[in-house]
Amino acid sequence: MEDDAGVSDSLSLILGNVGHKVIAYPDAESLFKAPPPEGRDAVIVDLSLPGIPGAQLVRWLLNLATPPRVMVITGQSQSFIDHQLRGLKPTWLVRKPLDADTITRVLPAE
Repeated sequence: MEDDAGVSDSLSLILGNVGHKVIAYPDAESLFKAPPPEGRDAVIVDLSLPGIPGAQLVRWLLNLATPPRVMVITGQSQSFIDHQLRGLKPTWLVRKPLDADTITRVLPAE
């Protein structure tokens, strides 16, 4: 989930080029209208989403019966991250600005 269309497009292109099937949603509400992700899936969540906050979405994802791998992305300060993710353990935390090498290292080719 990334509300910035440019970042979302870039992530989709990078991940698509290494063999991932990509479905992009601009917000949590859009994801909730689709079938929930499964344990083999990876979900990228920006902490600063409009509407339902990213941390709330991460909590929901991690509480699914078979939770997906969750990558949190953010450009916020460490204190903001610590406050938002208190008690949550996403699979990865990646700081913005994002780059292709970091993304493909965390989510390598399928």
